[in-house]
Amino acid sequence: MSEHTVETPLLAMLDQLDLPVTWHRHPALFTVEQSKALRGDIAGEHVKNLLVRDKKRTLWLVVVPEDKAVDLKGLRAQLDTRGGLSFASAELLAESLGVEPGSVTPLAVMNDTDARVSVVLDVALTTAPIVCCHPLHNAATIQMAGADMVRFLEGVGHIPIVLDVPVR
Repeated sequence: MSEHTVETPLLAMLDQLDLPVTWHRHPALFTVEQSKALRGDIAGEHVKNLLVRDKKRTLWLVVVPEDKAVDLKGLRAQLDTRGGLSFASAELLAESLGVEPGSVTPLAVMNDTDARVSVVLDVALTTAPIVCCHPLHNAATIQMAGADMVRFLEGVGHIPIVLDVPVR
């Protein structure tokens, strides 16, 4: 699927919600390390996104600052999950959020029309002046205010669970 194809519905949603963003095009980036090396001077709090599931296949998209090492056992306790948390497969990622590995973004919950995924948003991101994430593909980064990210999530029916996500 082309970048333009996945961007079109996102652009429409951002416009509908009246959310300003700044776009930055770059080569495809697949890891936080690649992003740090190739993104240049894109200012803001860059995010890391983890799609995790418990034994009952309940899904959470955990969105944290890129350098935060998430303690999944501590997060499990905060969320009171059924069993331990593990990373979702690429197939489950595509099925639930409509994106591929390397393109995971909090904006992908707009594709979760069945509301299968709960968003866990680190509290630090909610007040960040600028949050940076992928726009449903990994060949660009968009900047938006943290408060606008919350407005986006709420606007697509995914009120985030705001936590101080535990660090390992």
